[in-house]
Amino acid sequence: MLLFCSGCGNGLIVEKGQHCHHSTCNTCAFVHNITHKVANWKYPKLNEVDDVLGGAASWENADSTAELCPRCEHPRACFMQLQTRSADQPMTTFHKCYDAQCGHCWRD
Repeated sequence: MLLFCSGCGNGLIVEKGQHCHHSTCNTCAFVHNITHKVANWKYPKLNEVDDVLGGAASWENADSTAELCPRCEHPRACFMQLQTRSADQPMTTFHKCYDAQCGHCWRD
């Protein structure tokens, strides 16, 4: 928890004293004793991530090619190309293993 000096408004730093920890100001003589442990955890709610490849339905009509799957070594894979970077860069090719049990996805 960040505390500020009530006199000059600067940020306080935590120091260990003889009897307890305290927050002190580097600019003026302000001292604030810390009498209890302060812990405040707040985890943000993560947004749902959209499937940039369009989900399972987009792979139904994808073309296939002779590409070896790096996971199961199946000899065929579906592929699609998407523009993931700026327009002057080449398209990114995404592959998906043709074996339904594997379904491994990778990109070139």
